[in-house]
Amino acid sequence: MEEPRAQALLREVEYGAREPKALGVRWGVFALAVAWSLFQIWATWAGTLEELRLGPLHLAFGLLLAFLLYPSKRPRLEGLLALLGGLGVADLATGGGYRLLWVLVGLVALAWGFRFFPPRAPRDRIPWTDGVLALGGALGALYVAWNLIPIVEVQGGVPVPRDVWVGSLLLLALLLAATRTVGPALPLIGLALILYAATGPAGLLKWEPPEVLYLHNGYSWSQIIQQLYLTAEGIWGTPIRVSATFIFLFVLFGALLDRAGAGQYFVNLAYSALGSFRGGPAKAAVVGSLLTGVISGSSIANVVTTGTFTIPLMKRVGYPPEKAGATEVAASVNGQLMPPVMGAAAFIMADFLNIPYAQLIVYALVPALLAYIGLFYVVHLEALKLNLKGLPREELPPFWPTFLSGLHYLIPVAYLLYALILLRLTPERSALNAIFLLLGLILLQEAWRGWRGGRGFWWGLLKGGVEIARGLEAGARNMVPIAVATAAAGIVVGIVTMTNLGYGLTQIIEGLSGGNIPLVLILSALASLILGMGLPTTANYIVMAALVAPVIANLAAKAGLEIPLVAIHLFVFYFGILADDTPPVGLAAYAAAAIARTDPIRTGIQGFIYDMRTAILPFFFVFNPALLLIGVDHLGEALAVILPALLGMLAFVVGTQGYFLAPLSWPERLVALAASFLLIRPGLLTDTLGALLLLGLYLFQRYRRRRP
Repeated sequence: MEEPRAQALLREVEYGAREPKALGVRWGVFALAVAWSLFQIWATWAGTLEELRLGPLHLAFGLLLAFLLYPSKRPRLEGLLALLGGLGVADLATGGGYRLLWVLVGLVALAWGFRFFPPRAPRDRIPWTDGVLALGGALGALYVAWNLIPIVEVQGGVPVPRDVWVGSLLLLALLLAATRTVGPALPLIGLALILYAATGPAGLLKWEPPEVLYLHNGYSWSQIIQQLYLTAEGIWGTPIRVSATFIFLFVLFGALLDRAGAGQYFVNLAYSALGSFRGGPAKAAVVGSLLTGVISGSSIANVVTTGTFTIPLMKRVGYPPEKAGATEVAASVNGQLMPPVMGAAAFIMADFLNIPYAQLIVYALVPALLAYIGLFYVVHLEALKLNLKGLPREELPPFWPTFLSGLHYLIPVAYLLYALILLRLTPERSALNAIFLLLGLILLQEAWRGWRGGRGFWWGLLKGGVEIARGLEAGARNMVPIAVATAAAGIVVGIVTMTNLGYGLTQIIEGLSGGNIPLVLILSALASLILGMGLPTTANYIVMAALVAPVIANLAAKAGLEIPLVAIHLFVFYFGILADDTPPVGLAAYAAAAIARTDPIRTGIQGFIYDMRTAILPFFFVFNPALLLIGVDHLGEALAVILPALLGMLAFVVGTQGYFLAPLSWPERLVALAASFLLIRPGLLTDTLGALLLLGLYLFQRYRRRRP
């Protein structure tokens, strides 16, 4: 079985690969994770912590767990970087007057480091060096929370030498933690931007940057630390603040819902409803992944949760292994697009745009539905091409008993929707109330099961308490990469704000594209896909929103185009998510290939082909904001937008898959694609022409199929 490989990948990327053998250490890590979840619940309930206290406390927990749970992939290199970085911090914090001494000590550190640090990081114990890094990073974060009043009221935000020391050490620990949890791409981007801020006649590095990027005179190390460490525009900016308020509670809600058994229930429900149809397991995978996306913002976790069941059954009814894996990948990657609980980046987007999260849900609804309905078209046409059947009805769980068996799982989800959309509560208060409701549901469920199973009501309550504790631990472990990534992405946001880098990028992209907006969008999409190969979706969105989204908005304004800002942010959000299945680094494809026992590159390529329908959607809603229901005031207008879009998505899938009622020739493919572009564009004339082209193609295919 290859499933353990997928589980191992999931644990390494999402939960941390280290499992200490020592019982005391394991319980200590468990207690720390549970304490983090309880702290976040209390902080939201009390609502008394300032942003510059909540963010540092949140990150302190994240850094502790990052170094304890995520072993270094290159411990010797990381150790040497820590030693040299520490020496550099000392040099910079003391005015940079000891560079020769630093070089000599650095050479000694290099020679000594290869003996001091192990060649491989242990997975079954926590080295004392990781303990030191964890403690140092946490203390660096707590320093701001503890000294907030002196820093703000006494110093006026101006750093003293001790602030520079501690801030520099936190920056070093954060970059090392980010390398462990989300890979080297984000720390390298952060380092490059820090070097850019330090470069200039008045800066730490006295060189002059290229003329197009000569937007400032350079900043001293003290000024950089002040921006990143002592203000709400750097590490403690919008990303970490949203992580500490909205995101943690929604991730915790999903973890608790999964511990209650909702994940398995959603998969069983999809099977029982769709398994007997043509290509039924693939259709069940689409719906199961959509529902699992409600409780998991991770593409990899979605693949492993649903793919363990769906991929073997898809193979059984005749799907080739790479197509079975690719179907699950495409369905799972799109899970972050579906409201009401979209990926973590969606909460940051709402804050960046200064709109209520409930409003963002409305904007994102139609494109998400089009993406999933388009995938439904894809799997149906694949089933027709391969002449597949469904599973026998007797092998599937009966629908109504399955539906009723987990109906109580829908109560907290329904309440969350009610609180967000109808009551208009804040996202954090909605999630907190839903968590309290879910905690009661878990206790009642386990008490009922204990009573029915003959073990007693109190035994069931005790088991419910254990499940809650495990859910609290899982929620905290799931949050570690997000907390570290959002803090590290704050470096990017802080430096871009400090240096006005967006203006220089606007000049560069305008020069490359000649001001052509479609070309600008294509360049932005490619940049997002490339960045997504090394960044998680949340960090990818933050970087693109800080660097590229303002560029698109500025160039669109110059060209006289009125593109809503939410459309631009959703554009980069979509392509950041698609990077999860883009070869050669799409981790979701590796997880699915491990379950399907096939090649991950072929699986990723096939998954990206299936996701072409999602890749074209952002271009459509950028030029047709009505797809985001912007400017749509009543149901009739909404239907006039949605129905042609559904036909347009069908035409696009037909054209890209090369099959309708029968295989399509290349001229027929071009007709289908032309119909799709006409139908997606607003207007009675274009909708009519597109519908007629699609109808004509359908009738021609029927005629050709009947001809001898």
